[in-house]
Amino acid sequence: MLNRVYRLVEARTIEPVAEFVEVTGDSVVVRPTHLSICNADQRYYQGKRSAHVMAKKLPMALIHEGIGRVVYDRSGEYAPGTRVVMLPNDPVEDDDYIAENYLRSSHFAGSGYDGFMQELCVLPRRRVLALPEGIDTRVAAFTELVSVAVHAVTRFDGIAHGRKSDIGVWGDGNLGFIVSLILHLKYPQANIHVIGRNSFKLADFTFAAGTFLSSGIPEGLLVDHAFECCGGEGSTSAINQIIDHIRPEGTVSLMGVSEYPVPINTRMVLEKGLRFFGSSRSGRKDFERTLQMHREHPEMAKYLSALVGSVIPVESVKDIATAFDADVRKQMGKTIMEWKM
Repeated sequence: MLNRVYRLVEARTIEPVAEFVEVTGDSVVVRPTHLSICNADQRYYQGKRSAHVMAKKLPMALIHEGIGRVVYDRSGEYAPGTRVVMLPNDPVEDDDYIAENYLRSSHFAGSGYDGFMQELCVLPRRRVLALPEGIDTRVAAFTELVSVAVHAVTRFDGIAHGRKSDIGVWGDGNLGFIVSLILHLKYPQANIHVIGRNSFKLADFTFAAGTFLSSGIPEGLLVDHAFECCGGEGSTSAINQIIDHIRPEGTVSLMGVSEYPVPINTRMVLEKGLRFFGSSRSGRKDFERTLQMHREHPEMAKYLSALVGSVIPVESVKDIATAFDADVRKQMGKTIMEWKM
């Protein structure tokens, strides 16, 4: 099958390439309809990764968050027109102890391997899941990001001790919002406390028990466990504030990505007997859990709709640049490309 792939060849330069793709009996052919821009996509597009990384990864098609409609499935499992979410992680081996998203051998769309900026995506059956009926397509477009939060909360559930009366989330961006929402739905009796730097962002956390600016956290606020969703320059202060406000033997989930080493107060980590664990990406089981949560909690999509920022129709390479530039200027929310290429 002849396909057109839109690859980043250097910073801010997208070139369409026609190539032949083999369609096997295990393949599902999907036409992307809605693609969501992630910060990782922006770092590649803007050329903010190191020259070594850019040279190693490019050329490649960006985007690992997206949905589409099935065009062809030889097995008949998915009828033409079925709305599906596309899974970016492509494991090439199984391991009894290491999840697919942590195996170093796995291929990940938009990170050294072509992402979903294509006319058609030919995917192994294991990388496609049908979407729940009636779900908002704009929200469904960033299902991958929600699955990352679900993955972290699932791991937390198996690591943290049973007292979960008060859980803190540091970070008022998209990830912090989603993690807080998943925690609220999974532990409805818990008090979810959100700490951020922007009062206008914190106003959207209507389901939280309390929201606080990081510059004015009450001295008496204590949490049993915490999630760090800041990343970047905010990681250091967030992690050390968590250490100050967490009760002994609490568990801390690290989710924010930082390009540089982060110094933390290890003395108090030892004194309090804290557990730290990191989470990144997600696998098929996490997507399945995420879609099941949508079915069980219809209000979930309504809350997530608060994160829908710009929805930009894309019919040309120029439109791709428009979407990425709009995403850079946003203060909050996800930029969705209505993919018509």
